[in-house]
Amino acid sequence: VGRKQSSRKKMTSPSPTHSDSSGSSKQDNNQDSWEIVEGLRGAPANMQEPDRQEGFVLKRRKWPMKGWHKRYFVLEKGILKYAKRGPDLKKGKLHGCIDVGLSVMSIKKKAMCIDLDTEDNIYHLKVKSPELFEEWVSKLRHHRVFRQNEIAMYPHERHLFHPHASSSPSVNDSMRKRATLTKQASVHQAKVSSWLHSSGDMDKCCKDLEECESYLLELNLLLKSMEVLHRTYSAPAISALQVSTSPRLHASNPNLSTTESNTQEVCPESPDSPTDVSRLQEDFCRLANNSESLPGCLSTFTQLTSYSHQECTGGSHSLVHQASNESKASIPESISEFFDAQEYLLSSSSSENEVRHCTTLSPCLSLCLKPNGLVNRPIVVTLARRRSTLPSPSPASSVSLWNILRNNIGKDLSKVAMPVQLNEPLNTLQRLCEELEYSELLDTANQTHDPYQRMVYVATFAITAYASSYHRAGSKPFNPVLGETYECDRPDKSFRFIAEQVSHHPPVSACHSDSRNFTFWQDVRWKNKFWGKSMEIVPMGTTHVTLPAFGDHYEWNKVTSCIHNILSGQRWIEHYGEMAIKNINSDVCQCKITFVKARSWSSTVNEIEGVVTDSNGKVIHSIFGKWHESVFQGKPPSATCIWRANPMPEDQEQYYGFTQFAVELNELDSTLRPLLPPTDTRFRPDQRLLEEGNTEGAEEQKQRIEQLQRERRKVLQDNNMTHQPRFFKKSNNDTWVSNNTYWEMRRDPGFVKMDFPVLW
Repeated sequence: VGRKQSSRKKMTSPSPTHSDSSGSSKQDNNQDSWEIVEGLRGAPANMQEPDRQEGFVLKRRKWPMKGWHKRYFVLEKGILKYAKRGPDLKKGKLHGCIDVGLSVMSIKKKAMCIDLDTEDNIYHLKVKSPELFEEWVSKLRHHRVFRQNEIAMYPHERHLFHPHASSSPSVNDSMRKRATLTKQASVHQAKVSSWLHSSGDMDKCCKDLEECESYLLELNLLLKSMEVLHRTYSAPAISALQVSTSPRLHASNPNLSTTESNTQEVCPESPDSPTDVSRLQEDFCRLANNSESLPGCLSTFTQLTSYSHQECTGGSHSLVHQASNESKASIPESISEFFDAQEYLLSSSSSENEVRHCTTLSPCLSLCLKPNGLVNRPIVVTLARRRSTLPSPSPASSVSLWNILRNNIGKDLSKVAMPVQLNEPLNTLQRLCEELEYSELLDTANQTHDPYQRMVYVATFAITAYASSYHRAGSKPFNPVLGETYECDRPDKSFRFIAEQVSHHPPVSACHSDSRNFTFWQDVRWKNKFWGKSMEIVPMGTTHVTLPAFGDHYEWNKVTSCIHNILSGQRWIEHYGEMAIKNINSDVCQCKITFVKARSWSSTVNEIEGVVTDSNGKVIHSIFGKWHESVFQGKPPSATCIWRANPMPEDQEQYYGFTQFAVELNELDSTLRPLLPPTDTRFRPDQRLLEEGNTEGAEEQKQRIEQLQRERRKVLQDNNMTHQPRFFKKSNNDTWVSNNTYWEMRRDPGFVKMDFPVLW
């Protein structure tokens, strides 16, 4: 609603920063730059319907940077439809439909390009001749103003002029449709009322809920008892218990009576399998299996919710379907049963022996092991106590993004200075480290002998790199200055990480992480482009992982990211494109993951789907899920949970949407301070001041640091010198790799005795 009101206000109120009503926001005529086309000016009024426009226009293909193809477009009453050929449009075989009145339109005259940003998609169009380009631009202007005038005059009918409708209906048609919807709503309301008054199901539902509550309370007590025992006995003992129950724990919907009998047979009393643990586990499974009231309660509750949903929407969708359509965090209907789980962490004492119990609304209790829970590595690690929150919540921003971005349509935003209020108190180098939050997937892969299953774990790890971005569309990380570094040593996760900014123009960040189970490295280059309502981030470069146990060397590309609602409404981020993963040391298998592009009329938001194939192209494994939520292997309803995202902190909205792992990245305690080089990100004053809530001081320091970088760059240019990274080097294929000196220098002689440039 806020976005619609904002859009309508934008249409009806002239902006003091815009040019006159003749057309576009003009820029420098000496260069071929993008111009934003103005919309409706002044109060709405009756307008003559503009003439229809049709013909072939070039359109960029679905995935970015993949060339152009010819499509037949028809522009009528402010709605732009297109198909492969003209006859296809007459038959209703549309490839797409665009409401130009609700789109941000920008043009590039010399290149004869037209861009339409609809929030859901960015349509890149190109016309071959200057005359035809001017004709299309002129018609698009007229139709756009006509459509905006139509919306402004009849704001309550806006949803009925939906771009996916067969045509833009008249006001009389829309009135008839609204009357029909009202009639349907009244019928469903009567159904709900009758159901509530005449049926005894409501009383039965209340009774079942009371029984469910008592069952859940008892189950919770058993879980707490199991947790106490889990922390009391040694790690090898718990590992033995996990391995003994693992064949059933990986089932999506196990038969718990079978689980119970298996536990009794495989886990006799022994010093490594305590009687108390076995007894509690048996009690837990038996109690969960006997909770017969839960499915009946769910059935009754679903029936009520279904009627209520029909009352509101005039449809007959189920509770699951309602949720999947109304929440970006929801899931498609076909896999809904896998995403209802509440999770309980049995032990937080060691990441080596971590078990998750996922309960679903069914007669049985679904149990799944986190992948690294199967790894028996009785290594004692003293864990550092890490902070659980940032020093200060994120400040309210009063910055006008429109004033900053309106002159940068189509430009690379990495070269545009942004105010510090748009930043989050983390650096791009630290964001690269966030990709290792779920490194236990690589630990598991390095101990999995089946090459196809190894590929599943590696592919899932590649997907999890995007998980933390779900809550982070509202801000951007700090851009590293040339020579800036960041280290992250995590004994609890058995890896150490180092990153360095190795190039400024173009910006390139390189990182390297090693562990006894894997080596991970990449250099990341990207281009950011603002298209009016959204911003695309197109990454370049390759990510690499090696697994020493099998000599595997995996590599894959990153997919395109897009931040929607840049100027108004709730910002959200999506990732789309294809990720190809291959093992360059073996052709036994390969993997292709598709990040599905969202459509406003479907529930495909954040979905991923992929296949692992053999050398002949035969599908061995399939995976699916959501990149911010969980990944499953197999096919519903027997799919296995491979990964589930860690729970978010309760107050994450106040703290930039950071995960717990992200909260820890910029922490700097007194024991670590003397060990770091002065170029480490944690010493950067503007980032530290923003973390503490001092935006004015952060902005002042940010400008000073950027000026210091410009001065250093000028010195290099004046002396015909190039910057030489300290901890990374160029490889034969022109990528940046570690020179393996950081940790040696850190230990002997130590960074305090070395010379570094003054970055801040």
